[in-house]
Amino acid sequence: MNRWTVADMPDMTGKTAIVTGANSGLGFVSTRELARRGARVVMAVRDERKGRQALADLRRQVPEGDLDLRLIDLADLDSVRAFAEGIQERIDVLMNNAGVMMPPRTLTKQGFELQFGANHLGHFALTGLLLERLADDGRVVTVSSDLHRRGRIHFDDLTGERGYSPMAFYAQSKYANVLFGLELDRRLRAAGSKIRSVLAHPGYSATNLQTSGPTGLFSLGGRIGNLLIAQSVDMGALDQLHAAVAPGVEGGQFIGPHRGMRGYPVVVQPVASAKDPELARRLWTLSEELTKVSPPTSALRTPPGDLAG
Repeated sequence: MNRWTVADMPDMTGKTAIVTGANSGLGFVSTRELARRGARVVMAVRDERKGRQALADLRRQVPEGDLDLRLIDLADLDSVRAFAEGIQERIDVLMNNAGVMMPPRTLTKQGFELQFGANHLGHFALTGLLLERLADDGRVVTVSSDLHRRGRIHFDDLTGERGYSPMAFYAQSKYANVLFGLELDRRLRAAGSKIRSVLAHPGYSATNLQTSGPTGLFSLGGRIGNLLIAQSVDMGALDQLHAAVAPGVEGGQFIGPHRGMRGYPVVVQPVASAKDPELARRLWTLSEELTKVSPPTSALRTPPGDLAG
């Protein structure tokens, strides 16, 4: 097996990457390594104080890095629009990395369940708004989770009003990430675009995601798991970095650890139901309606039936 590491990353001089959730965990490591390879990295963060601290840390680690801190709240579609309007340059990599995990039931500013709203709808809208800014050979990397395998779309109760489980709705949001990433790939191919939509998941990696959102037993389990089971965040970030820059990566691929929850990046398979084009189109249409964002027809068109599978 080819044990791909950051040492295998190509030179990124002259390229621009956007990383959501760049101030911590997988996003911080991804930002650091992209900057080390010469990329200009737009650090898209929600919390300005934490973002400035991360920026200071990164400048100590990568003094030559070209870093640009900007604010975005993926749980607020107005913030997503404002961020997108501020991006005028060509984008080579859009890394949809940020996420929230298993909080108590919370609604976004626009009234969506927080995990579905931030993890899926916010990134759906951001991608749609920035699609025309992507380079001809650009990549959209959407970070999911192996927990997508437990997910389903609660079309009849998206806000969890009738029944909410932090785990189930986290799994729903990660399942939605996979449906979106694969449907984006279908539509890009149907449009004849060379932009690649790639998925990644980090396995079980020791990040603050497991402890900052969950409460009670979920939080305790996350802390214990981070200590005893998880791989390092540097290892976990390899999957999304591979998806973002490695030569030979194809649109529609899902990159994850070779040992399931740990290891080096390889192509993995999502749960079978996530490959259903009809389900993906249903979610896509709903996402357009909820976000009021429709990716430009100049870049995408709905795939005909013979291209949808």
